[in-house]
Amino acid sequence: MAKIGFGGGCHWCTEGVFQALRGVAQVDQGFVQSDAPADSWSEGVIVTFDPSIIPLATLCEVHLRTHSATRARSPSDKYRSAIYIFDDNQRHEAELAIVRFAEEFGNTAHTLVLPFRSFKASDERYQNYYRTDPSRPFCRRFIDPKLDYIRQHFSEVALPEPNSVAEHAVDRDNVSQDPASAGIMTDSSSSIATQSRTSP
Repeated sequence: MAKIGFGGGCHWCTEGVFQALRGVAQVDQGFVQSDAPADSWSEGVIVTFDPSIIPLATLCEVHLRTHSATRARSPSDKYRSAIYIFDDNQRHEAELAIVRFAEEFGNTAHTLVLPFRSFKASDERYQNYYRTDPSRPFCRRFIDPKLDYIRQHFSEVALPEPNSVAEHAVDRDNVSQDPASAGIMTDSSSSIATQSRTSP
């Protein structure tokens, strides 16, 4: 097993995204700290994964495509866009994934590759936010579109939709599911809208 960290928007969303992938054994939701100037606590997750099932390059690509990677942010931002590495080999793979992403979409990716330094878990009541109640309005508006995107574009590593989630899918037509508002990079978009817990 290996570990990698990701940040880029609300960690409720990031947690839900990586929990939906094959080969991911655990997703720890909380706040991540790196070196200055990125030494402030920023929302993120630590992903424990099996590289023989899902390679790091795929995890990085999923991350870049499911949050506002092209939005400029301060390194000290509460929602900084980052890949937190645990060794130098991961740095090379992460940087290569960012270059490929930028070339494909013709836009600068503002995602930082940072050394992992510290992690603190978020409040227990927010852990497994999507899994505990996928019918929440926030989940339906912001997380469901990301999961639908993963199942469409990363079907080889996407877990099937659980029955408990499928049961509320019939109501999705009543909820805004614009990809940009959910922070998804599509082939036709030149930028990604940001998302937060209070507004799209």
